[in-house]
Order: sequence, then C-alpha cells, then structure tokens
Amino acid sequence: MTPALLDRALVEEATKKSGLIWVRGTGTADRTLWHVWHEGAAYVVGGGPGEQPLEGLVDGGTAEVTVRSKDKGGRLVVWTAAVSEVAPHSELWEAVAVELKAKRLNAPDGEAVTGRWARECRVLRLAPVEVSTEMPAGSLAARPVETPATTRQPAPAALPRLLLKRKRKPKRP
Repeated sequence: MTPALLDRALVEEATKKSGLIWVRGTGTADRTLWHVWHEGAAYVVGGGPGEQPLEGLVDGGTAEVTVRSKDKGGRLVVWTAAVSEVAPHSELWEAVAVELKAKRLNAPDGEAVTGRWARECRVLRLAPVEVSTEMPAGSLAARPVETPATTRQPAPAALPRLLLKRKRKPKRP
C-alpha cells in the first residue's frame, strides 16, 4: 500500500470512530462538531436554530479537521477538507440525513427533524483533500466559542446544607 492510501485509511477509520471532530473554517477558531462518515467524507448539519454553528464553513472553501483518538482523547490525525453544501432533498441529502438523524441527540422536534434541517439548516460535506503528517506543536488550547447555551447557574443557597446534611440516627431508649 502506498503512503497516500494509508493516510486515507487512517482518516476514514479515525473519523468514523470519533464522535466529535474539531473543525477550523475560514477566519474562525476550532470548534467541535458532531458528524457522520458517509461514503468517503464527513457530513455535519447545523447553522440553524438549535443546531451547531457552522460559521466559517463555506461552500467551495476548505477547512482543517482534527480528529481525536477515541481511546485516549489526543490528536490522532489532521486533514484538510474541501467543503461543499449538499442540496436539500437530493438523493445524497436524503441518505445522509437519515444517518445524521440517528446520531442527533435530543432533537426538539423528534422525527420531524429532517424537515426542519431542509428548511432552516445546512448539511455540509467535508471531503478529505490532504493529510498532514506533522502534528502541530503545543496544546492549541483556546477559549471556547461564545454561545448563549449554558447549563452553569449559581447554586441554590440551600444546596450546601442539603448535601452535607447527615441522616440522624434515632436515639435509643
């Protein structure tokens, strides 16, 4: 096997097994995106209300994709992707939407999610173009992208008492 085929196999296997990929589009910071691997490319859905943001990923552009190891969580492979938008309700879109729907957790509209995606979101194809054999130096740690979604709120005032409260044993006569 040639090195190019081995690189392609590494990209495919690593991306298939990873639940998340880090994607850097034009002029944006790396962001994590959930995806599916279908027929030689990663597909992501988003850009609409309640879905993952896809800023910087433009039809006809490129993106840098970093895939982590599912076992250890470290960078496994970095590849350059050609970005293309899949037309809603095309044959490819329908095939990919079924797989994306199966992986979408907690969709607010359940089975109707694909209809909303066709109306309000974009499905993008990230096709591998080039595999980087050299890993970036350093951690590449960055501040998370700002988002209105949050689960962090102040703890209720009574929470420490509730957590530290010990069950009292009944007194013996």
